This record gives sequence, structure tokens and C-alpha cells, in this order.
Amino acid sequence: MPTHDPIADYLTRIRNAISAYHKEVNVLSSRVKLEITQILENEGFIDSFKFNEDEIHGSINIKLKYDSEGKSPITCLKRVSKPSLRIYKSKRELPKVLSGLGIAIISTSKGILTDRDCRKFGIGGEVLCYIW
Repeated sequence: MPTHDPIADYLTRIRNAISAYHKEVNVLSSRVKLEITQILENEGFIDSFKFNEDEIHGSINIKLKYDSEGKSPITCLKRVSKPSLRIYKSKRELPKVLSGLGIAIISTSKGILTDRDCRKFGIGGEVLCYIW
């Protein structure tokens, strides 16, 4: 079934897997999804991921992280910019998610970056999602 917003579908699959306490989730791969997954791993929101390449599409197997009480470090995944309404922010307008406790994922001319990296490089871009 084709999806009109693959990033929203990606975030929803992760959100649903966490609410059902799954240990892992598989999503169809794209360059953007792979870069977002890499950021999630670097920021400590997920345990690990593995890219599985096949002939038609690739897939990403994401191992979710839980603490000893069974809680995930991901409390909320929120899509900001949508195909119907793109949200762009300059380097001065970049959002701070929960006063720096969460991250905003930004699509820039240097690739997919977190809001902290965008401030460091002094660039803005399209705000894809918030994660906390």
C-alpha cells in the first residue's frame, strides 16, 4: 500500500512498536529514514539497527531500547513538516525541544542533522520531527 508521507509512516511504526513493547521493528528503507535511524542510535533513543538490502527495496531492522522497568527512552515522536505544509526554520529560529531534553531532526543542505548540530554549523532547514 503506497504511503504519501513515508517519514510519518516510519515514525508511526516505531511509535506503535514501542506502545506494544516489541523488541524490534522493520521499516522500508530510504536514505532519509536511514539517516534518521542513525541519529536515533547516536542520541541513545534506540539500541541498534541493521540495514538489510534486497533487490527491490531495502529494509531497516531497528532494535528498540527499554530500561529495567520496561520504559522506552522515546516518550513522543511528533511529525512537524508534512508534504501538505512544509515548515522551514532559519538558524536563528531553530526550535529547542523540551529546553534541550529532546531533539529536533532537520533536513539541511548538509544532510539530516539534529537541532544542536544545525546550531553548531550555523544552518537552518526543514524541521522533519521532534523526538523526546
